[in-house]
Amino acid sequence: MSFIPGFNNTLDPKAQFYMELAGECATLLQGQRNAITNTANVSSLVYHRMLETPVCKEKPVNWVGFYLVNALKPNSLILGPFQGKPACTEIAFGKGVCGSAASRAESVVVKDVHEFPGHIACDSASKSEIVVPLVADDGKIHGVFDIDASKEDAFDDFDRIGLEAIARLVVEASDF
Repeated sequence: MSFIPGFNNTLDPKAQFYMELAGECATLLQGQRNAITNTANVSSLVYHRMLETPVCKEKPVNWVGFYLVNALKPNSLILGPFQGKPACTEIAFGKGVCGSAASRAESVVVKDVHEFPGHIACDSASKSEIVVPLVADDGKIHGVFDIDASKEDAFDDFDRIGLEAIARLVVEASDF
């Protein structure tokens, strides 16, 4: 992917990283419509690429994954594919960072998870978090894309814009 809307400075190393990563995700998603398969592969790719790239080395991720809308309880999220330590299995809409992003249908960037009201601590090593909702064109929420880091203030606007682009790719490529 050579361009992501929202990046004003495409020469920035972090913008370049996300443009390359989005391109890799697009390639990985080609020809596959299964949402579990796609979210599994994307969580693995993003986790490993974020750990390997120099632009994220100072603020390493420790969890990358998806929570998907629970078919049995449509106002809750259920743990989907992820990379990292075991996680909370169910989160109600409006609860914690993931539930807040799902209920608002907008990305939530948290510099310090201990300062976020109602934060759900699945892994005590997590210090900051970004959650991007998986929103269909019709506004329906399919889940969230959740990334945690072991240092505070790990995520910025470049991360938000890049991860929103990847989330859009997942939604467009998958049958939820």
